[in-house]
Amino acid sequence: MKILVTGSAGFICGYLVEELLNHGHEVHGIDNFSKYGKVEKSYDKHPRYHFTQGDAKDTELMKKLAGECDQVLAAAAMIGGISYFHEMAYDLLAENERITASTFDAAIWAFKHKGLKKINVMSSSMVYESALMFPSAEGEQRQCPPPLSTYGFQKLACEYFAQGAWEQHKLPYTIIRPFNCVGTGEKRALCDSEILSGNVKLAMSHVVPDLVHKVIKGQDPLHILGSGAQIRHYTYAGDLARGIRLCVERPEAINEDFNLSTPVSTSVLELAKAIWDKIHTDGKPFRHTSDQPFKYDVQRRVPSVEKAKRLLGFSADCQLGDILDEVIPWIAEQVKLGGI
Repeated sequence: MKILVTGSAGFICGYLVEELLNHGHEVHGIDNFSKYGKVEKSYDKHPRYHFTQGDAKDTELMKKLAGECDQVLAAAAMIGGISYFHEMAYDLLAENERITASTFDAAIWAFKHKGLKKINVMSSSMVYESALMFPSAEGEQRQCPPPLSTYGFQKLACEYFAQGAWEQHKLPYTIIRPFNCVGTGEKRALCDSEILSGNVKLAMSHVVPDLVHKVIKGQDPLHILGSGAQIRHYTYAGDLARGIRLCVERPEAINEDFNLSTPVSTSVLELAKAIWDKIHTDGKPFRHTSDQPFKYDVQRRVPSVEKAKRLLGFSADCQLGDILDEVIPWIAEQVKLGGI
């Protein structure tokens, strides 16, 4: 199968493109390197990987690429950590809407005039930002109040794009919602600003690299945003890549939406202690202090994962301890190199 992956140089796509190639697919990637700058991937010279440096907002270019493919995986977007939601509130809405509209315009055209069969939309767990039911099953995002952050609202809008393209043009779709992806390859973004967290200056991105960064630099007590009671589901990027591939491949995924996540709930405080203990192998006692949280610091995000297991046979099985064993050394090296 030929698959167009937008944002192919991004963090999750670093795992996804390799997963698709390893299972025999041909991948056409497009990225403008706006987040990290030019990056090299292990599969750049793979014979079934074809990369175009370009902007997903270039609809004519997107039509050309989509017209050569069987499916589109729409992953390109401005995305970052919690501080990013505040600093880039307008751009997260406006720029991501432009990317989404261009991608859907191209996909609809390629579906009508070429051989495109389906679009796969990378949504986000942030559509459940205001969820009232836990675990939150697919459909809860339409029952609960809308997301408060512009990022969460725009990701919900992506799902309505899929609805509209199906209702008006009969373009099949699959909506994919990853939860708290953790893995290697997530570096300091070009637009990240530095924020002081205790005595350590960070380019705030996501919780795992930020906590690892602070522990490696010897921060004690460790500074945590808010109480640390916030609940998340830290899911290995390799597991997510497999789940996304199944969404692309399986006919059961057509016109469906899926939460892709580990079933295990972990508080930020539990995560922080796990990271601390992995780095302080001498048994140094864990101490922490709480900093003022950001406005959009969701207290609880717990997905139902039954639907993905039932229809796709997907489960995210990698344990947090094993994930940290992989990512901590990589983050430590990036801290030395100044990449984080």
